[in-house]
Amino acid sequence: MNLPDLNLLLTFDSMLREGSVTGAAERMNLSIPAMSRRLANLREAMGDPLFVLAGRRLVPTPLALELAPQVHNLLEEARNVLGTKQKLNLGTVKRVFTLRTEDGFTGAWALRLSQRVAQQAPHVTLSFMSQGNEDVAALRDGLIDLDIGIAGPLGPEVYKQRLYIDTFVGVVNNQHPLARQSSVSAEDLVAFPHLSVSRRGRTRGPLDLELEKVGLQRKVQLVVPGFQAAMQLASSSDMIAVIPRRFVEWSLPLLPLHIFPLPLETPGGEFCQAWHPRVNNDQVHRWLRQLVQECSGS
Repeated sequence: MNLPDLNLLLTFDSMLREGSVTGAAERMNLSIPAMSRRLANLREAMGDPLFVLAGRRLVPTPLALELAPQVHNLLEEARNVLGTKQKLNLGTVKRVFTLRTEDGFTGAWALRLSQRVAQQAPHVTLSFMSQGNEDVAALRDGLIDLDIGIAGPLGPEVYKQRLYIDTFVGVVNNQHPLARQSSVSAEDLVAFPHLSVSRRGRTRGPLDLELEKVGLQRKVQLVVPGFQAAMQLASSSDMIAVIPRRFVEWSLPLLPLHIFPLPLETPGGEFCQAWHPRVNNDQVHRWLRQLVQECSGS
């Protein structure tokens, strides 16, 4: 019986992740002509173009999107089967891991993590992408390998591990009137405009609920999608931002910021890493999760 060329599955996966023949060739350590031939063979085998040009990228066709979860599952099953019969040798592992996380989180520990990875697995590449829609689809489809950030609803099928719990603090530029006060009251907090951090554009959060309990309301002047952007804007304006303490402490050497305790008790932020069950037993993925936990200061 003639078996199909299983390398075509790797070709499909690389094209889906990279969106270009050049990127897929680099991922598979092939020349561009060799990658083009594999893509042509894949298209012929499937009877579908699979990836079509949109601007400068090749985007998946409906059939490719339909096949993506199945192909990812097959590849991970194969890796798991082969991995059970041999001891993990990180020095020979060639993988690209995509981590979705908040920009401030990336700036705080990405360099430390990449240095640890380079020491132990020199052929492993980390690719960071910004958070957007934090649903489980990207994990399920294998478009990202880890989702790192404040814990949110990702569904019962996802594994989740706490990295740490952080408290929120107020942040202003170091020339702000509040920076000269020994303490900040709730009335002081609402006397100045605020920056809100929300990927969905929300202007209200836990702090607003606590302010309402004491009959106060803050004015949110600007909503930004990430903590790093909020800190940069707060450092050059009269606006107040509410940021996880670790993010601010990591940024203090770079930005002229002053931090102060919030006068009202607000829930802490639980930072977690999440992954799909499909990769739970993958030895290399497990190694990466351990490094993330160590580098995030757990």
